[in-house]
This record gives sequence, C-alpha cells and structure tokens, in this order.
Amino acid sequence: MFENLSDKLDRAFKNLKGEGRITDINVAETLKEVRKALLDADVNYKIAKEFTDRVKEKAMGMNVLTAVKPSEMLVKIMHDELAALMGGQAADISLKANPAIILIAGLQGSGKTTFCGKLANYLKTKKGRSPLLVAGDVYRPAAIEQLKILGDQVSVPVYTEGDHKNPVKIAENAITHAKMHGFNTVIIDTAGRLAVDQEMMDEIAAVKKAVNPEEILFVVDSMTGQDAVNTAREFNDRLDFNGVVLTKLDGDTRGGAAISIMSVVHKPIKFIGSGEKMEALDIFHPERMADRILGMGDIVSLVEKAQEQYDEEEARKLQKKIARNQFDFNDFISQIQQIKKMGNLKDLASMIPGVSKAIRNLDIDDDAFKSIEAIIYSMTPEERSNPAVLNGNRRMRIAKGSGTDIQEVNRLIKQFDETRKMMKMMTDKNKMTKMMRNAPRR
Repeated sequence: MFENLSDKLDRAFKNLKGEGRITDINVAETLKEVRKALLDADVNYKIAKEFTDRVKEKAMGMNVLTAVKPSEMLVKIMHDELAALMGGQAADISLKANPAIILIAGLQGSGKTTFCGKLANYLKTKKGRSPLLVAGDVYRPAAIEQLKILGDQVSVPVYTEGDHKNPVKIAENAITHAKMHGFNTVIIDTAGRLAVDQEMMDEIAAVKKAVNPEEILFVVDSMTGQDAVNTAREFNDRLDFNGVVLTKLDGDTRGGAAISIMSVVHKPIKFIGSGEKMEALDIFHPERMADRILGMGDIVSLVEKAQEQYDEEEARKLQKKIARNQFDFNDFISQIQQIKKMGNLKDLASMIPGVSKAIRNLDIDDDAFKSIEAIIYSMTPEERSNPAVLNGNRRMRIAKGSGTDIQEVNRLIKQFDETRKMMKMMTDKNKMTKMMRNAPRR
C-alpha cells in the first residue's frame, strides 16, 4: 500500500537534503517532484496542485530553526497537509437509534458484502452491539449465500426472504424483525452494478427513503483509483452518504482514492479494509495514514492491534511461567496464534518505523508460521509441556508427522531454547532492577 508513492516522495525530498535553508528554487524543485508523485498515484490534478501550492506557501512563510533541516521541515508540513487532505481526524459511525440502521452502498465487486461481515464483527466485538445482517442484494446469485457464510463466521444472524425480490420490503421487514428479537443494529447489504445506472440509483434511494438509515456508508475499491472518486461523487449526489469505506488496501493500490476522495465528496473515510479476514477492518486515521505514506510507519496502530489480543490475566500467568523457566511449546503456539490474529504479517511489519522499506521486496507469507505450527502440533502433549524429553527418536517422529525434515525440527527446538533463556534473563534482570530500586537507602 502506497509503496510507489512513498518511494517517489522520498526521492523528491532528497532535493532539499544538504541544503542550509529553504529557498524558492529548492522548494519549487522538490514540490514539482511531489506533484508528479501524487499524479502517478492517481490523485486528481487539481487536488495535487492545490496541495503543493499550500505546502509551498507554508514552507516559504516559515523560519527554519537551526536545529531542524529544511527537508525535515518540509516533511512535517507535508505530513500535516496530507492528514488535513484526508480528513484531519478519525470519524466513527453514529449508533444512537434503536435499532441503528446502517445502509451499505457501492458498485458490484467493491467488497460490499465482505465489508458487511467485517462491520458486523467490529460492532459486535468492539462496540458490544447486537447486529443483524440483511441480505438486500437480490440480483447477484451468490450474494445471499455469501452473506450467510460471513454471518456464520462472525456468529451474526442473517435476515433473508428466499425468493422475495423486493429490496424495499425486505429491508422494512428486517427492521420489524430486529425490533421483535432485540437486535440493536441492522446492517443492510444492497445490490451493486458493474457501473452506475439510473435503475440502481432509484432502487437504493427507495430503500433509503423507506428505512431512514442513521448511517449510509459508500464502499469503494481503492484499487480503482480516480474512477473510485468519480463514482463516489455520483453516489453522494444521489444518496448524501455519511462516510466512505476503502477496501482492498492490501492490493496493488496507488493511494489516489484515499488522498483525493475527501476533497471531492467532503465526507470522511470512516473505515479501511485489507484482506479477507473478518478482523481485517480498521478505523481510518488520517494522521496515521500520512505517517505511512511518508514512510514513518504507524506504531500507534500496531500497539492498538497488540492490545486487542492482550489478556492481562493470561500475561500474568505467562510471566510467572517464564520466571520459573516453565515456558513451553503450548505457550509458544499460543503467542503465535495471537500474532496471527493481529492481521497480515507484512502489513504489521510495515507499521514499524524504518522497516517498511527494508521488507518491501521480501515475500512475507501469511503462512510463515505454518511449518512451525505443524511441528508443534505433531508433538505429544507431554512433549509440548516438557521440551526436555525431545530426544533424537522423538524428533524424527515429529519431522515425519509434520511433513518437515529433522533439520527444521532441530532448528525450531534450538530457537525455542534460546528464546526461553533470553526471556528468563529479561525477567531476572527486571526483578533485580526492581529490588535495587526498592532497596532501603543508607
């Protein structure tokens, strides 16, 4: 995501490196390259020009501190302006009504139905809501079945009416059903088309009029670039939606939609989706996205993802086991499962400042843990809880059972032993530090 744009912006800032001060000439050269980079990322020309004009105006009006290099100052201005361009601050959805009705709109193939499942999961697990999914796409043959499968994955019921083909009646009946059965949130999936047409717009406008939704979210495939922005404008003119959802940000997206869309429709980007996992949905934070575009990482989002998987009681138990040198393969596999729940491994690594460029050309597969898991699951319960019993014969059996070779098994056990020793040393060091801190002073 944004890799090409980040590279080109980085090259643009090199024009200012080594310069002692900001001048008309060096800023003009740098911003010319910035504008090219934005246009290559499929940002609207007018928006790109207005953006670089604002950056230049602020840069020329600043007295650069002696402790700050001109390139650093320009990056700071660029960061603030990028964040402002994308909305300035995060915008969550409104859930005041009971039931809160959320209408999902967008073209076919934009990821609407998958987003419905992700949103239901988000509202259920992070907001404590009781959502009901509504299958309002009566045209695409697989849409209803797909929504049912997604509903099963996140344990959220799906309201359908079989062969009934009237989306307005389905939506109205679903809301009645929600009120009768205690659902406080209704998420209505709607039909999409391969292109914007009058019939499609009339239908979704009729659904809107009938159910009066509290939130209308427009789902757009970020890989379509500037076309996504144009489609958003047409939908907004007709529906006056509340916010935008950008999907497929893990794909080969140039970033133009994320940067341009707020300026065109004047509605915030509320969510971003990456990957097919139901947990792969995040609130859109303009400042954090600006960090990532400028290659600064996004450590705040990484910490938040880690905290979501963090169980304080389990952490205390684990700390005690480490202190007693009882950390075993059961604990090891548990930690791997928590990391996997955080999301795509390469995406997580790119959130660490300075790491994004280093791993750009590396193929970090989401199945990177597969062989490790296979080896551990091929162990007996005794072997997982007591690694000391893993002799040569046992290791050979584990290699055969896991479809790996003896070298891989030996390597994992060696890495595990080294990890356990390091964790024990860190725990002992922390204990000693606390003792020294709490020792009475003479």
